[in-house]
Amino acid sequence: MEKLDFLPQEKVIWGRQVLSDAMASLARYGIEKPIVFSVGPLNDLRRAFVEPYVKDAVGEFLDLPPHVPDFAVRLGMQACEESGARSIIALGGGSVLDAAKAVSHFHQVKHGSFLPIVALPTTLSGSEFSHYFGVTETLSSVKFKRSYAVREIAPKLVVIDPELIRGTPRVLLLSSAIKGIDHAVEGMRLVGADHPHAIMAASGVRRFLDVLNMWPAEIVTETALEANLVSLDDLLQLQLAAWQSYFFPASVVYGLSHRIGHILGGTFGVPHSLTSCMTLGPVISACAAFYGEKLRIFNDAATGREAANLLSGDVQTTVKRLGLPSRLREVEFDRGNLSKVRDLLIENYPREVADLGEDTEQKLASLLEGIW
Repeated sequence: MEKLDFLPQEKVIWGRQVLSDAMASLARYGIEKPIVFSVGPLNDLRRAFVEPYVKDAVGEFLDLPPHVPDFAVRLGMQACEESGARSIIALGGGSVLDAAKAVSHFHQVKHGSFLPIVALPTTLSGSEFSHYFGVTETLSSVKFKRSYAVREIAPKLVVIDPELIRGTPRVLLLSSAIKGIDHAVEGMRLVGADHPHAIMAASGVRRFLDVLNMWPAEIVTETALEANLVSLDDLLQLQLAAWQSYFFPASVVYGLSHRIGHILGGTFGVPHSLTSCMTLGPVISACAAFYGEKLRIFNDAATGREAANLLSGDVQTTVKRLGLPSRLREVEFDRGNLSKVRDLLIENYPREVADLGEDTEQKLASLLEGIW
């Protein structure tokens, strides 16, 4: 039986030059006394598009390291309590958005009410559309990124404007697009090819690849814009591709590429935006039998394993053409830690590891070695 689950997300606003008007109209969407969650490198963006328009903001919280460590969530909660915040504006990438979601969730646990979130995403993973978030637990001997799914913390309002991503560092921006494609592909795990997620995801991946395959090599985005090598409309297309790739997140479940990424990031500190660049292509091929005919939705001319291999090849070719890391050795990951990654996957994510089919432990070891 197929089913479609919806999240309580009230409004998405998108387009060029919509950001300032949206920020000036937050009261219309029930957003009151917000605290701004962000990071230092986005200060200019915050001062240009948030501070002048949000008159009842109660402060900001900028101490948000990557991978959402538990201590940052506790400090974010404290900042909300001390400021009397009644909502959160999350300006940033996946880690900032996850921190806002985590604080909203734990605020409900402690105080009985969720803090509604306004998402201003500066990357392309699509986290702003989901109810998933991860918190890295740091108190045990091995750090571990714990995943949560809480419907009520899905951002109430999302604003998509090219101004949000034009200043995002090139590697972060483009690698987060690969993470967006990861959401599209792994969202196929538990749904059929005629499910609305599949239909939207296929459109999102095509939109991503159309823009990424014409993206100039090595040049930072602002320079590319000035030279008319890319346009603000191209940036908007990437943002819309991220949305399409993750349009129905309540109906999808993470797969092995994501789970490897959680361990590489939360436990070993590999930048989260980069992990899908190294894991997605190999995982698609390794799990081809599990996906069966589903992946032909991304390439109508192929079937079964051929469809998986073509999609895997498209992803890996795009990663290499963009100059993004395609192997763990390129980010100086210690090969000796592969066995630890394997053990954590087997212990914590047996269902996702089972996507590999028979002889899973041997196949998992081979997969990780290939990714290295």
